[in-house]
Amino acid sequence: MELFNFEMDTERNLLPKDGTVNYFGKVFSEEDANRYYEILLNTIAWKNDEAIIFGKKIITKRKVAWYGDTEFEYTYSKVTKKANLWTPELLPLKKQIEAKCGETFNSCLLNLYHSGEEGMAWHSDGEKDLKKNGAIASVSFGAERKFAFKHKETKEVISLNLEHGSLLIMKGTTQAYWLHRLPPTKKVHLPRVNLTFRTIVDC
Repeated sequence: MELFNFEMDTERNLLPKDGTVNYFGKVFSEEDANRYYEILLNTIAWKNDEAIIFGKKIITKRKVAWYGDTEFEYTYSKVTKKANLWTPELLPLKKQIEAKCGETFNSCLLNLYHSGEEGMAWHSDGEKDLKKNGAIASVSFGAERKFAFKHKETKEVISLNLEHGSLLIMKGTTQAYWLHRLPPTKKVHLPRVNLTFRTIVDC
């Protein structure tokens, strides 16, 4: 099921059942989106991501960074990361997103995809450190990319395009019942910066 070019309705649940996903579209002006894009590309402490898969350490081309209220630790893909403290640019950005979606967050995992050839495989954000059924706010800057959800049981797929300066919220039981991914594509040649604001409970 493709959801391209749907009429914008921030209250509309893009999932047919077992979770809630709201797409707000572009929540930043073109000028602000461009400014944040350049700031994040050049000031974030980017590092190549690491994961343990079948006992083997994998280093990805995609880069990541982890920021939060405190220097707490967060584990995913069997690798533990320590958070940096918010930068002067990230903190007001977090507050803007909180005001927009009515949620509060204490951390943010940032992803840098250098081109469409870098993506993310099917997964769900169900780590024990995360607030159960808590909201995750995904903000996109840079290249427009396709994003997809797949139900863990029915295998139904929902897809949409995430625009430059846009906001997507995943909440409720979404992570329990749905996988999501950023499929690679050879049609995109520009970088994309993605911020996923989250709530860590063990901090």
